[in-house]
Amino acid sequence: MRTKPEMMGQLRPAFSELNLSEGFEFDTEMVTNEIKEDCKPLLLSNEQLTTLMNDMDVAIRNGLAKDTNPSSIVKCYVTYVQDLPNGTERGKFLALDLGGTNFRVLLIELGENNYFHMDSEIFKVPAHIQTGKGTELFDHIAKCLAEFIKKHNLDSKKALPLGFTFSFPLRQVGLTKGYLNSWTKGFNCSGVVDEDVVRLLKEAIKRRKDVEIDVCGILNDTTGTIMSCAWKNPNTKIGLIVGTGCNACYVEKVENAELFDGDKTKPHVIVNTEWGAFGDDGKLDAVRTKYDRQIDEDSLNPGQQRFEKMISGMYMGEIVRLAIVDLANQNKLFEGRLSEQMKTKGAFGTSYVSDIESDKANYKETLKVLAEMGINDPSLVDCANVRYICECVSRRSAHLVSAGLAALLNKMDEKSVTIGVDGSVYRFHPYFHKLMVEKTKQLTKSDIKFDLMLSEDGSGRGAALVAAVAVRDELPSMTNGFSAK
Repeated sequence: MRTKPEMMGQLRPAFSELNLSEGFEFDTEMVTNEIKEDCKPLLLSNEQLTTLMNDMDVAIRNGLAKDTNPSSIVKCYVTYVQDLPNGTERGKFLALDLGGTNFRVLLIELGENNYFHMDSEIFKVPAHIQTGKGTELFDHIAKCLAEFIKKHNLDSKKALPLGFTFSFPLRQVGLTKGYLNSWTKGFNCSGVVDEDVVRLLKEAIKRRKDVEIDVCGILNDTTGTIMSCAWKNPNTKIGLIVGTGCNACYVEKVENAELFDGDKTKPHVIVNTEWGAFGDDGKLDAVRTKYDRQIDEDSLNPGQQRFEKMISGMYMGEIVRLAIVDLANQNKLFEGRLSEQMKTKGAFGTSYVSDIESDKANYKETLKVLAEMGINDPSLVDCANVRYICECVSRRSAHLVSAGLAALLNKMDEKSVTIGVDGSVYRFHPYFHKLMVEKTKQLTKSDIKFDLMLSEDGSGRGAALVAAVAVRDELPSMTNGFSAK
């Protein structure tokens, strides 16, 4: 079987001509030099990443400071969450988790001896509601919430404590009050930006007149991830999401969060960085590619969330598709042949990137993906080239996240930190965890130790835990706060 590019010549054998049972090891030499050259802008050096880290550090400090926050791109919203779970939480708690095209309602019960039980149900947000009126969105959520309560035989006349995960940029002014800064992830509901989303949810529930809900806290999925992981490991100080979107929160000293006007007798508060907007002021321009610029221009929010658009699952597959189309149009892939599906915006899902990089031998997964995209009988070199493009895009994503994490770790300067992580990209990409650990170690101060902990349903469980901690804190005899380290 001919595998080297120089041996392929004009033959470029299709896979239908190859014996797939033979197996072979992947060889980067099979990737053509012209593809490697075209993918160079996707490869970031440590020098470039260090520059981004320094810019991120400045952006975070500007977000924390009262004088510079209004003009800061990275907003560093104070969450008003100051206490972690400590094991004394008891009872049943609801959680509502809205962060994408699906949302979930959860019922969590906490009891003695770390007893934990969870029921949950997934509900869809139809496309017309995602871009319709805000009242329609919250009416739909309230309807699904009422259905869940009825299905699980909960007392609809008793005010049930609920934690609300709202995974969009949110400016909080209290634990139960938060204003939407801007929509992301394909949502664009009217009448919600600059409004208190807790109020909008309460009004929708009130319109129904069939359930009673006590919203004990609003948070985003990163805060939920910290809460969920801290329930098992109190050393958790950073929450990270790499899924449909990308964001991080961390434990900050109260005196550094100048906009915090809550309880200053407690030493810490969780800060939601909203770092997805990093680079919206041009700080990423030196490392953005033509594909990134096209993604941004074609999005619902051009000019916004540029860091997130280079990383997250909503965009990663589309970056790969744009690169494939561009290189095929230059006759560097598939002999210039493209299917209509490959030309279709959004057709190449980020799950395809994970599938392709999961190949063990013979490019079976790559073949399957390309067939689903209407590309039949690609050559061996074509498959190697497509895999290389996927690797470059996903590696860049992991390294950008690593630069952000290293900036937070270096700023916090804690000698040991557990990072709670959730999100589909982190969970399902075969090498994302390894790539992140390796690069974060390179970029972080040598005396700082960290580990990554996969969050078990952080956005849902964490929301219920915020409600549980809020109820717990009404009992003054119970201790609370972040554990001293």
